Amino acid sequence: MSNENTGIEPRTDQPSGGSEKTRTAGPDSDTSGLVQLLTPEGVRVSDPDYDPWIADLDAERLASLYEDMVVVRRIDTEATALQRQGEIALWPPLLGQEAAQIGSGRALRTDDFVFTSYRENAVAYCRGVDLTDIVRVWRGNAASGWDPYEINMATPQIIVGAQTLHATGYALGIQNDGSDAVAVAYFGDGATSQGDTNEAMIFAATYQAPVVFFCQNNHWAISEPVELQTRRNIADRPPGFGIPSIRVDGNDVLAVMAVMRLALDRARVGGGPTFIEAVTYRMGPHTTADDPTRYRDPAELALWAARDPIARLATLLTNEGILTAEVEASVAAKADAVAAELRAACIGLADPDPLTVFDNVYSEPHPVLARQRDQYSRYLRTFVGGDSDNADSDPDANDMPENVTPENAEGAQR
Repeated sequence: MSNENTGIEPRTDQPSGGSEKTRTAGPDSDTSGLVQLLTPEGVRVSDPDYDPWIADLDAERLASLYEDMVVVRRIDTEATALQRQGEIALWPPLLGQEAAQIGSGRALRTDDFVFTSYRENAVAYCRGVDLTDIVRVWRGNAASGWDPYEINMATPQIIVGAQTLHATGYALGIQNDGSDAVAVAYFGDGATSQGDTNEAMIFAATYQAPVVFFCQNNHWAISEPVELQTRRNIADRPPGFGIPSIRVDGNDVLAVMAVMRLALDRARVGGGPTFIEAVTYRMGPHTTADDPTRYRDPAELALWAARDPIARLATLLTNEGILTAEVEASVAAKADAVAAELRAACIGLADPDPLTVFDNVYSEPHPVLARQRDQYSRYLRTFVGGDSDNADSDPDANDMPENVTPENAEGAQR
């Protein structure tokens, strides 16, 4: 099958670095040889291997994909603004990666189970995560965002690459149950250097687990370009484990959906795992705590801005007569309404009861945790205006945590 790797071909070209201060991201800046159905100029190209996988995309569904990408970009922009305004502590932008996440996310069935990193908020949108739940962790309001079993999506994994093991383990469970559901692991190019990711692929290949490894190669692992992690394309690695891989234009929502559907179908019929390298670009910072101007060449940013995933689909839909002024206005209104809902949900989050920090630590009561909770409860009551309704009733205020007294308690809380 074209653009699908089952082995490793010799490669003679070597990546070249940029300046010492700013660097380009190496060989993957070249998008030649990718599965591509929609060029950056918005021209639909035919591919007999992949066209059948998106044959059902009529005008209405194409417009829906466009709306999805516009809306999630607006969510991302609003969340970034909330962080700049001090309403949330941190935010990992997905700007530029909308096609990779929407194209793959909309290919999933409701019974598939998704394991992501912290950047896949567009996938969360596809799975139906409530907007409040998307931001509550970033506001520091909760330890977790949602119930994974309600939408078949685990809460975001912060430990880089760990979700690949979780997905593989879940896939083995699916296999044992005799189901045709699929587990999907989303991760970035940086995660491919983690031992967890490689161990997950070993297990998945050995047991032919129904799992899709979806790597969004956005060219930057925080400030390190992808060339420092790999001297070859990332998609060249999985065949060494016995896993077929596909390298796709991650800014082409049609191609992403096509390869994702192929990989899901392969897993459903017992064909085992597939690795997808979606070549895209992180247009913004790693998180809002990052300043990419310190290490990224502006020329590279400009190059990828011309490959914008939303603009190319908009061009196609305009040329096809699908993206009319009315449709465009409707999409913009939907995006603004969702952003307003996100903002209101974030600001409206009530502060949690301080003692809830002890909830769900153990599945059963634990004496050490109970003692800590009691000490913390009595510590809280030392403050002026302490809420007795939210603290335990033991009046012994002398038995407080070590080094904390009524005199320094207020400073300790701050």
